[in-house]
Amino acid sequence: MMMIRIGIAVAVAACLALGLAVPWIKTTVIVGVCYALAALGVTVLLRAGQISFGHAMYAIIAGYTVGFLARAFPQLDGLVLIFAGTLSSLLAGAVIGLFVVRYRGIFFGMLNLAISMVLYSLASKLFDITGGSDGLRITRPALLGYEFERAGFESAMLVLTLVCALVLGWWVQRYFKSAAGEALAGVKTNETRLEYLGLSTYRILWNGYVLSAGLVGLSGSLFAVVQGLVTPELGYWLRSGEFVFIAILGGASHVLGAFLGTFVFECVRLVAAAFLTGVWQMLLGITLIVVILTAPSGIAGLLRLHTIRVARQTA
Repeated sequence: MMMIRIGIAVAVAACLALGLAVPWIKTTVIVGVCYALAALGVTVLLRAGQISFGHAMYAIIAGYTVGFLARAFPQLDGLVLIFAGTLSSLLAGAVIGLFVVRYRGIFFGMLNLAISMVLYSLASKLFDITGGSDGLRITRPALLGYEFERAGFESAMLVLTLVCALVLGWWVQRYFKSAAGEALAGVKTNETRLEYLGLSTYRILWNGYVLSAGLVGLSGSLFAVVQGLVTPELGYWLRSGEFVFIAILGGASHVLGAFLGTFVFECVRLVAAAFLTGVWQMLLGITLIVVILTAPSGIAGLLRLHTIRVARQTA
């Protein structure tokens, strides 16, 4: 446990130092953390044995909420915009989850995909409202009442994003270890037994679904504010597929899986795009196949097994 905490502290310090020392990489780090937060939301559902192929819809809901509010009320603080975007995704997740969590397996995944594509189509076609495929421009907002230039704004957003990742990562891991989190995992292993214990699997999965929607919504809000633009592509099914890819790659045994999966995903994509232009998707697929064959529980599961093995050897 101590080694994990030290590793997390070193990783956060490295991201912060790298972002501040190399200005052009700040946005890359922020976007990477946004992907990790969204993948963490998908990981919550993986704990229950469910996969959503349309969870990017909560990113687009949050992103357009930020865009609409920023246009209607230009004086709003950036933190207020991020909070409002996240809240809108939580509310949408609460409503959609009321009927989505009644289904399991492929029906659960495809129903989420269907809803997400409806939202994507509306965002693409309602040009007068959403700006169509061009999206909505978002003027750089103040943060805590302070107006920043571009460099200062990106530095502040980098710190904010890393803090959100630390706090939410810690909180979600505590949730996984709590009675509610263990019950969520029980939906995957033995749903009938939970019902015999007097627990509502519907309510348990709904709670997890709302949490996952909020995490993806937060990532969409942060992405919209730092990019200064929100487009329908934020909710496209390929974006949802990337979140699922990262979640499976990282594993659902620990929240670190979402962040480790994002790191590997971004490294492979950047290297492949630079040296293997046109076939980087194939390299990503090969990477996922290798991980599934060698570590079915993902990178986090592989590290967990290694930690247990080392502990037994030293005992």
